[in-house]
Order: sequence, then C-alpha cells, then structure tokens
Amino acid sequence: MDKAKNVDDFIIQQRQSLAGNPECGTTHFNLGVALMGKSQDAEAEKCFMAAIECSPSLAEAYVQLGGLCLKRGDLDGCLDWNKRAVKARPGFSEGYGNIGFVHMQKGEVEEAIKNLKKATAFNFRFIQGFTTLAAAYLMNGQVDEAIEACQNALKAEPDFAVAHNNLAIAYLEKGDRDQAKIHARRAVELGYQVAPQILKELEE
Repeated sequence: MDKAKNVDDFIIQQRQSLAGNPECGTTHFNLGVALMGKSQDAEAEKCFMAAIECSPSLAEAYVQLGGLCLKRGDLDGCLDWNKRAVKARPGFSEGYGNIGFVHMQKGEVEEAIKNLKKATAFNFRFIQGFTTLAAAYLMNGQVDEAIEACQNALKAEPDFAVAHNNLAIAYLEKGDRDQAKIHARRAVELGYQVAPQILKELEE
C-alpha cells in the first residue's frame, strides 16, 4: 500500500514541478517512468516524447520508448528508438544491448553480436549484455567466445544464474561434462530453471 502511495505522491510532485518548469526533460522522463510503473503506458509514452523534445540527448527516454514498442511486439519500432538512443549518446551500452537483443529476436545473429560487443566494450559490468552476447555466440556456433562472455558476466556478478546456465550449455557443446555439471548445478542452486533435456544429458 505504502509503495503505491509513494508512486502516486511522486507523480503529483513531478506534475507540480512541470507546472513550474515545463521545459525540464528529466522531470518529464521521471514522470514517464512512474506512469509506466502504474501500467499507464500511453501517458508514459507522451512523457518520454516530451522529455526528448526538451532534452534531445536524453538517451534513456529513447530506450524507454523502445521498451514500450517491444511490449506491443513492435520489434522494428524498438530497434529504431534504440538506434536513436546511441545516436543521441554514443557509447550508450543499454542502447547497443537492446539493438543486439532485437537483432537476435529477428534471427540476425551477426548483427546481434556486433552490437552486443559494442554494448559490453562500453560497459564491462553490463552483465545482461554479456549473457545475451554469450547466447548469440552459442547460436552462431562460437562456443569459446560464448564461454568467455559468460565468464566476463560472472566477473561482474558471480551469482548471475543465466550466465551459469549458458556456461553449462557451452561446456556441454565442448564435451566438458564436468564443467557443464558444475555450472548447471550452480544455476539450479540460484533458482534458475535449467532446461530438463540439459539436466537429463548431464545425468547420463
């Protein structure tokens, strides 16, 4: 209850701030994020558009608009907004990460890898970026590169279950069952649902 009240109070505060200073892109953005939290996506979208109008370099707003497109199943829209995000702020990891993710969804693995490599080059603690890159490498049959990407994710966050799961798959591909078992077990311990066929294969 308190949390909902806090969000409502925050929304009121942001609206009051905008009444006094309608040109503040950050306030429009913050209001949009709060409205998204309440599933008021159409209102949130207007706020992000206003944020960009006031602050064209606010890359996060482009990314949020991309996220709203993704929610609607509009992959091309998501791709377009994230491309604008990295144009607005070159080196913006999250934008490149999302571009890579969309290319993966479209089955364009080479493009995905190219953008995910950029995402992780700009931010070596971008765990999600490294694990998505590992998945793209696996799809492309680049097992050693997949292992390296997962290990980079685990350097930043040793208990990231998805990275352990991807490592289990990669080591299984390499025929290193011992390492595969270690990482599959760790993924399960961390609450990840490892695919039953992988667990079955490791038990045989």
